[in-house]
Amino acid sequence: MSGEQLIFELSRSGRRAYAQAPKPVDDKHLSDLPAKLRRKERPGLPEVSELQVVRHYTRLSQKNFAIDKQFYPLGSCTMKYNPRGANRAAMLPGFLGRHPLAPESHSQGYLACLYELQEILHEVTGMAGVSLAPMAGAQGEFSGVAMIRAYHQARGDDGRNEILIPEAAHGTNPATASMCGYRVREVPVGKDGDVDLEALREACGPQTAGLMMTNPSTCGVFERRIEEIAAAVHEAGGLLYYDGANLNAILGKVRPGDMGFDVIHMNLHKTFATPHGGGGPGAGPVGVSERLKPYMPTPVVTRDGDTYRWVDTDEIPDSIGHLSAFQGNAGVLLRAYFYARVLGREGMIRVGEYSTLAANYLLRRLESVGCRAAYPDRRASHEFIISFSREAKETDVHAMDIAKRLLDYNQHAPTAYFPLLVPECFLIEPTETETREALDEFVEAMGEILREARESPELVKGAPYTQPVRRLDDVRAAKQLDLTWSE
Repeated sequence: MSGEQLIFELSRSGRRAYAQAPKPVDDKHLSDLPAKLRRKERPGLPEVSELQVVRHYTRLSQKNFAIDKQFYPLGSCTMKYNPRGANRAAMLPGFLGRHPLAPESHSQGYLACLYELQEILHEVTGMAGVSLAPMAGAQGEFSGVAMIRAYHQARGDDGRNEILIPEAAHGTNPATASMCGYRVREVPVGKDGDVDLEALREACGPQTAGLMMTNPSTCGVFERRIEEIAAAVHEAGGLLYYDGANLNAILGKVRPGDMGFDVIHMNLHKTFATPHGGGGPGAGPVGVSERLKPYMPTPVVTRDGDTYRWVDTDEIPDSIGHLSAFQGNAGVLLRAYFYARVLGREGMIRVGEYSTLAANYLLRRLESVGCRAAYPDRRASHEFIISFSREAKETDVHAMDIAKRLLDYNQHAPTAYFPLLVPECFLIEPTETETREALDEFVEAMGEILREARESPELVKGAPYTQPVRRLDDVRAAKQLDLTWSE
């Protein structure tokens, strides 16, 4: 790699960047550290000037594909714009300066915001209760299944050891079920994208603890028989878990609670436009039906008259307990709260309407340039699937080749090869925040790449050509990961 990527290659002895240098620590502050744990010599950090640091990291940031720079249509991930106003509000000094252990009497404004966020999420999901405690979508998912387990255990229903999961589900669903001690049983999806209801009914029984699913599903279509699905699971004594990854599609239109779901986790970094990616920060609040309220993770916020306070396990003794040291990811929750307040009721309705409109517009435009829909007889929800199986067979150009070639057209690729039941697929989600011009640019790029695939397949297979890093050997990178720099 060149010096543009590695700041160590810019290092020269004696150079200093004082603005970025750590503050010196005197011996008094080191006295509590055992001598064997203290450094004997300075760490091997690069020695560069302040201007070199600024230029280096600015160049690196410009090489990244990001929602702030390009269309980023990752299916099932809702990579939409994060409003800067919500960031500014969450970074007000009163919020930033509040310590997690500050007493309730000094935290009334903060607690009021969290309480109102709970109420907003309660209203838009149709659930009986909401906890903001989970620190990420995956942790919200874990707490949802943990509550299902606690519910069955409290009833002495220990024979329920199986979770049903549609084959189009997100990969985290079976992982979460396994972490909670359940066996996973896959339920097939029909050629129309809907769960096979008869197969589901056959799978339900006294061993069924619950069903985990998303609606709209990862196939990009709304489950038309969701009430029958809920009835089948409930009649067998199981509960329904809603993966909130696709809540963006139905916001303000349909509520999971009204569909019959007992628990839902919400990805605030998707539906409510808080920061997304990079391993954090995150927030995955959970909503529960009346039967699961006793098991909600704590703490939650309640209001007594004009006073807000925390409710913990002393008042919810059957709770699955704390999920972190404190009370959820404050900065992310505040961003979601301000985003929701700015949208208001009518704005949330428009999120569902415009995300669905954008998806159906983009689907039809892509079909016009030669793309093939995986479910041509279904209307898209907020996302949809196209398949390149024909191109792979006729030209040996695969979905991953097209994904890499899109980078040369300054477009980030959609989710590729997921869900696995559709061969050579893209899962595409334009979101409600993109303009028609941005969608048209993507269509033009896709049309041009399909033409290249027919006329010059090797050109597409060799992409990308314009990026700082060319095509990587993914298998070797995974097996021989090297993150250490040495001269």
